[in-house]
Amino acid sequence: MKRIHLVELEDLPWFPAVLRDGGTSYLELVLRLSGHARMLAPTLAAAMKRTGSTEIVDLCSGGGGPVRIVVDALAEGGLPVTARLTDLYPNTPAHAHIAAASGGRISFERAPVDATAVPANLKGFRTIFNAFHHFQPDAARRILADAMHARQPIGVFEVVSREPLPLFGMFTAPLGVTLTMPFWRPFRWQWILWTWIVPIMPLFVVWDGLVSWLRVYGEDELRELISGLNDPGYTWEIGRIRLGDAPAHATWLIGTPAGAASAPAAEAGAAG
Repeated sequence: MKRIHLVELEDLPWFPAVLRDGGTSYLELVLRLSGHARMLAPTLAAAMKRTGSTEIVDLCSGGGGPVRIVVDALAEGGLPVTARLTDLYPNTPAHAHIAAASGGRISFERAPVDATAVPANLKGFRTIFNAFHHFQPDAARRILADAMHARQPIGVFEVVSREPLPLFGMFTAPLGVTLTMPFWRPFRWQWILWTWIVPIMPLFVVWDGLVSWLRVYGEDELRELISGLNDPGYTWEIGRIRLGDAPAHATWLIGTPAGAASAPAAEAGAAG
C-alpha cells in the first residue's frame, strides 16, 4: 500500500511538550530494549568511513535516544564519533541528560533547527532517525536537497516499515506505555497524571504510532523523492536492514558527496 499522510499530534505546534516528550522517551526505551537502533550502526559506519566523517549532526532528534544508542555502537565497533542533537522543538531536558551521560561525545543545540534549512555552521554527517515520515514529500525532498547543495552527507533511517509485525506492535503500545512509564528518562512527575490517572499518554502514543506506520516511506517512495535530485557530484543509495530474526525491516537512504565510493550492504539497492 502507498503511504498515507495523516496528522500526528506531536507535529502540531500547540501540542503539549510534556506529552510530546513522553512519547519520544517511550520510543527511546523501546529502541534500547529491542536492540533495533544498534542494528543501524553498521550501515551508518560504512557510510561515515567512506566520507571520512567523524561528526554527526542529528536532525529531528526528538528525545535523542537513537543517537545515544548508535554513537555507543559505533564506538564499540572502533569508530568513535561525536554527535550534535538538533530539533525544531528541542527537548532540552532530555538532550542535556543525554549529553551529560555521554562523556563528551554528544552535545546539543538549544535553538530550533529546521531540517529543511540547516545552518551553515552545523557541518557533519546529517542523520534522521525515525522522523523522516513526519515530512510531506515536498518538505522531505527539501531536506535531502539542502544536504546535497551543502555537500554534506546524510543518512535517513526508519526502524518502522509498513509490514504486519510493526503494525501489531502499535496496538500493544497502550499496555507498553502504562507499564514502562516509570522507566522513562529524564523522568517527569506529570507523566503519572497523564498515564495512570488520565490515560491521555497511551492514547496519544498509539494514535501517533499508527499514523507513523501509515506515513513511512517505502523504498519505491524514497526513489521517487530522489528522482529529481540529479547532481553528478552527489550519490544516493537506498536499502533495508533485517531487524534480527523478526519478519521486519528498517529502511535507509544515504546521500554522499562525490569521492565516496559505494559500499556493499545487505539488501541494498543503489539509486545514484
